[in-house]
Formats: sequence, C-alpha cells, structure tokens
Amino acid sequence: MKIYYLYSKVHEALVNKVLEYSSSKEIDLELVEIHDITGLVIETDSHLLVTGSVHEIKQVLAYAYEHEVSVGIIPLPHQKELKHTFALPNNLKESITLALQRCNSKIDLLYCDDDLVLQEVVIGEVPPLDSFSTSMQNQTLWQRTKSLFGMIQRVKNLKHTPFKITTAKDKELKFSAIGAVGVEYNNRTFASKLIRRHLKFNDGRLSLVLLSPSSVLDYVRYIFQTHILMQTPEKLPHSVGYIHAQKLTIEPQRELTVTIDGDRCVQTPITLETKTEVLAVSVGEKFWEESAKERVIKESVKVSHLPSDKEIFTYLGKNIPLFTHASKEQFAGLFSNLREESRLSSTFMVLLILATMIATFGLYINSASVIIGAMILAPLMQPIVGVSMGLLRQDSALLFNGMKSITLGVMAVITSAMIIALLLPLEQLTSEMNGRLSPTILDMFVAIISGVAAAYAKSNEKIIGSLAGVAIAVALVPPLAVSGIGLGWGEWSMFSSALLLFITNLVGIILAASLTFLMLGFSPLHVAKKGIFYAMSLVFIVSIPLYISFTQMIEDIQIQKALSSFETKIGEKEIYLRGIELQKRLGITEVSCKVVASDILSKSEKQQLKTLISDEVGEEVRVLASFLYEL
Repeated sequence: MKIYYLYSKVHEALVNKVLEYSSSKEIDLELVEIHDITGLVIETDSHLLVTGSVHEIKQVLAYAYEHEVSVGIIPLPHQKELKHTFALPNNLKESITLALQRCNSKIDLLYCDDDLVLQEVVIGEVPPLDSFSTSMQNQTLWQRTKSLFGMIQRVKNLKHTPFKITTAKDKELKFSAIGAVGVEYNNRTFASKLIRRHLKFNDGRLSLVLLSPSSVLDYVRYIFQTHILMQTPEKLPHSVGYIHAQKLTIEPQRELTVTIDGDRCVQTPITLETKTEVLAVSVGEKFWEESAKERVIKESVKVSHLPSDKEIFTYLGKNIPLFTHASKEQFAGLFSNLREESRLSSTFMVLLILATMIATFGLYINSASVIIGAMILAPLMQPIVGVSMGLLRQDSALLFNGMKSITLGVMAVITSAMIIALLLPLEQLTSEMNGRLSPTILDMFVAIISGVAAAYAKSNEKIIGSLAGVAIAVALVPPLAVSGIGLGWGEWSMFSSALLLFITNLVGIILAASLTFLMLGFSPLHVAKKGIFYAMSLVFIVSIPLYISFTQMIEDIQIQKALSSFETKIGEKEIYLRGIELQKRLGITEVSCKVVASDILSKSEKQQLKTLISDEVGEEVRVLASFLYEL
C-alpha cells in the first residue's frame, strides 16, 4: 500500500513527529506538499494522510473523492472541532495510528454547488448558530457577557428575508428568516446542538437549520441561555426550524452572502447536496456509533411555525422588532371579539345592573361569597380590554365605543347602588364596605397584574375561561357599589374613596393590557407610543393619592404596633391595650381599642390614659375605648 503524507511547510514541526513515529513502526511515508498534489501517482491501493488547515484538508478530501482513494486526517492540536466531528483522538500517537488504518466504510460529503463543506455553510447572518460551542468552554462569565452584548448590538442590523427552498422531491417551502446554517455532521456548532435530537448524520441527508426570530426579546432570550447560562434548550426554540433532505435549492428574495467553513464566500442562490457514501475516511469508532444505521429517503421538515404571510414579511423585513408580531389570523379573531364586546348593548346593561344589585346586597349583609358572584357576573372587564386595544392601536372607533360603554356602565352601577341605599333603612358600615375605602399603591399593582392576565387570556382562546378569575381578582363592580352607597348616605368621603379604588383598577388594567398586547405583537411600537404615554400619565396621576394613602397605612401599622406593646401604670392600676384599630375622621385620628385594667378607672385617670395614648401616637387623638378588668 502506497502512503502519501500531504502537508504544508508551516506545520513541519508536527510532520517531523509523525515521520519519527512512523519510522519507529517501520512505515514508509512519502512526503508531498499539498500544492503538489496534482503530481501524485495514484494506485488502487494508495492511501493519503493529511495535516493542514481546514481549507487544505478539504482540498485533499476532494482529490481523494475524485480519485477514489482512502484518506486519514492527522489534526493539528488546535483543531478541536475537527477532532470532535470525526471522533479523532487527542493523543498524537493514537491519531497517527487511526489515520494509517485504511477504512473500507465510506462517509457522506456535503457540497455547496461545487464546493466541499467540511463543517458548515452559513447563509446570511445567524449569530450564534454559526459559531462553535467549544469556543466558550474556557471563557469567563465576563467574556461571555461581552460576547452577549456584542450579539445584541448586531441585532439592529439583522433583517428578515423571504426564502423559497425546493427539496429533492420538488417540494416548495416559503417562509421568512434572517439566515440558515447547513451541516452534514454533529460538529458542535450551536446549530447542530439545537437539533441534536433530530440530527441523524451520515444518513444520506443534509440538515439545514433556519433562524427566524420574531422579536428582539425572543432572540436575546436564546443567546442569554446559550452564553450566560451555557445551556442548550431542551425544546426547539419557536424561532428555529429545520429541514433534512438529500438536496436543497435555496433562493432568498434578496441576495445573501454564503460562507463555507468560515472561509470561502459566494452569493445566493445556492444548491446544497449530500453525496452519499462517497469517501473512505479513517474516522473514530464513536463516529460510526453515533451515525445513522441506515439511509433515510424520507425528507423531514419543520418550518410551519416560521413567519409565512405577506403582512409579516413586510413587518419583519425592515428590522427585527422589539416585540413579536401577531399573525393575521390572531388579529382578525381578537379584533372581531373586542369590537363586539365594546359596543353598548341591552345585554351588557342588564347584566351590569343585576351584578350591581347582587354586589350591593352582598356588601350590606357582609357576605364575601355573594360579592364574588357579582364580580363574575359583571361584564365591565370586556369594554375595558377593548379600550386598552383602541388606545394602543389608535383605533378611535374601538376606543370611543369602549369608553361609552364604561361611562354609561359606571353611571348605571353608581345610580343603582344609590337607589338601593336610599330605599334601605340601614346605614351601618360593614367590613366589606370598609375594605374598599382605603385604596393604596398595592391596589394599583393588583390592577396592573390583572390587566396583564386579562389581555393574555383574551388573546389566547385556549385560556379565555381564565377571565372569570381576573374579574374576581380586580373587583370592578363592588367599589362602584360602595361609591353609590356613599352617595345614598350622603357620605362624600366614602363616595370618593371607593371611586378612587375603581379608577385605580381601571387605569391599571388599561395600561397593563395595552403593554401586554404590545408585547404579543398586536401593534408596532411607533403606533403604540402615544397611547402608552397617555395610559402611563393617568397611572402616574392616580398613583399620587395612592402613594400618600400607602405611606399613611405604613404609619398606622407602626402606630398599631407601638400601641400593642403599650403598657402603663396609673396609680396602682396596671393598664395595657388590645384590639387596636385606627381611622381618620375629619382630619382627626380615631383610636378604637380595648383597655385592659386591673381596676376601675376614674374620670381623671381615663383622661390621663388618653394623654398617654396621644403621646405614644405623636398627635392628639380621639379614643373610643371599651374597658375590660383583669381579675
């Protein structure tokens, strides 16, 4: 067997080690520089060895394929990816021994037009799919973070392009993507790692991995996972698709640069083709263990989830948006429902008045379960979600219809509750009523989270039943009913406090639902900015009294805590307080408590106790006390 060892002079140090080892094994190698390869005298039992750059190795492999001879690769120390791809040993002696063993089994080769592809062919820009995961193994967190921000900066220059791909079986696939990576083997690129569950190499098919992020957030989420957490997603990301086929003709709508093994560059359109079992290469046992056991004729395609309609082509063709873009079908279904639900109707008013009556009586009898029933029945959430979409999209018809329904609905609720309050001979403030008279910034947080949940549930038909839970969480009708009761009783502070809670819920839901619809892709950012600004301004204005109320609540808690540990002695009588409650009435702090004393207090002693309580609170207070005597 005639063995030619092809090399380049820049690698003479390694070549000398190979020669030294082969001579010790009495193996005769004929040295030939790679640029003299055309002068070889090839015989049927000839065998080639090669050491060189990826480009030089490809040159020898192409020559070996053309002349139907076997080849062994002795990799350079830094060629880690090459070693992994073909399961070549790290130890030099083991690597030489493997390369000298002539292999009878042949491997598949991937070609891009007439160019051999050893590692990958990159179409367009697809960071980080075109890089090797091994490059990050020894990097520090700071280095990986810098790499992450470098990729994020590149995002603004990435654009979607409509692709048309034709398979070997004449199947046409059309979708939008920023680029693709073609691989033949499991070579530790991020692309091959993403489809590792679906990648069967050396099976007569190539694999094309397509990157089609629908938003910057979607893209950043993936590269954060790969670069900072150093994890490969268990499931294929929604922005990634793949095609397994023997041959693919790739025709993007605009010309894209194609890079072959990080070196040679051509332009689209291109044809990728796998040539099956054409070259005998001395590869490691692990290569054969992981490769497919049989040839696969069937093509495998997963691109149906990638953007494919013309509206999205136009939207994504400018640049990758910050948020995702909803499909045409999602738009049509959601807008049809919102327009219908935002219109004022007799059904809406009847249900709302019935819910008001249930809520009002529930407040009077202090029944939480009855009030919850009213929350579920009330349809007030529907036009509020419609207003949030109208504000986001600057849709005047949707915005006007929603505001009209909300305004008339609010008036109907307050009026109905006021009439009931005027007719009933009861003016006792229950705990359920009192619970809606002190809104704080915490109520705004509840409203915002509820708005997110409402918009998300509304946009997804599978979970639209969750809107009932949102209605319970945010409780729109009960505060309006309390406000109406306050009018009926002539209590203006009760009316205004309860109405503030409703307004808090209203503006919080509108802002949060608008932001959620924006993130779900129902409006471009430049259209949404104006509506979001208005909603945020309202939230800011409403948050001012809520924050003041919140600080007051904190002060009251501190006062209650101080009074709970309050103990004193007046004369020989030991005194402490229990069951402390605070309220503000006409600007005066009112302390309700139980005074536990060891004996009956005289009038002067009671006055002295009041003075001590006022000193503890830090201001003049009105004390409402019931006395208990400890025996």
